[in-house]
Amino acid sequence: MSKKNESLGKTLFVVVALCLVCSIIVAGAAVGLKPLQVKNAALDMQRNVLDAAGLLEPTTDVVAVFNDRVDTRLVNLNTLEFVEQVDGKNPTDYDPIASAKKAGLGTKLEKSNDVAGIGSRENVTKVYFINNAQDQLETVVLFIRGYGLWGTMYGLLALEPDMNTIRGINFYQHNETPGLGGEIQNPQWVASWQGKEVYGDEMETVQIDVTKNVTDKAHDVDALSGATLTSNGVENTFQYWFSDAAYGPLLEKIRKGELNNG
Repeated sequence: MSKKNESLGKTLFVVVALCLVCSIIVAGAAVGLKPLQVKNAALDMQRNVLDAAGLLEPTTDVVAVFNDRVDTRLVNLNTLEFVEQVDGKNPTDYDPIASAKKAGLGTKLEKSNDVAGIGSRENVTKVYFINNAQDQLETVVLFIRGYGLWGTMYGLLALEPDMNTIRGINFYQHNETPGLGGEIQNPQWVASWQGKEVYGDEMETVQIDVTKNVTDKAHDVDALSGATLTSNGVENTFQYWFSDAAYGPLLEKIRKGELNNG
């Protein structure tokens, strides 16, 4: 009986020791790889921004073009002013989406006003100002997001200097059904957004319509076949983010030259 207990004790010791060693190795690897993961995530976002702005080609040096052309700024959506840091983080490190859910950094949305189904909105957003060779504003890239069929669709929208004409769109993360709602990443559908206008003639009402019956060439975008809820989610995303509750006042200020990246 004592031999069995001794054997069991040794087995448990070996198992616990092995688990401890493995835990140390995994933890060490996670800590060691953290800087590389952060660097890769930053590079991936830079690539997404350039893609939305129409500046990404197979041979593009992403880091070089981003550093040369893009000015990343933080803007308080409540005061419409630039800020240098949020919660100790500079524009490079700041994550507006994560901040939306943090007390003091985000604002919970009433269900009646949350047409995009995002729950809360960040108080400070990140804006990418892209200049041309003459150092003039060429494109503004904004974060957008909204609920589709299976989850939140995260995207970037690029606008021309009139803050109305769409230069490009890039839904870089989503859970939509491949071949249906997942077609929001289809290059052909993405290209159909170029040149569309967010607002009507008075620049007050969001006019973008994701529809199966395209009649208004300036504002209508073909809905995705077999993906009604995803298409509705995209339209609702625009309805929220470009309303006065989100980017509307900011875009007006940029359009009037009262807020720029200078």
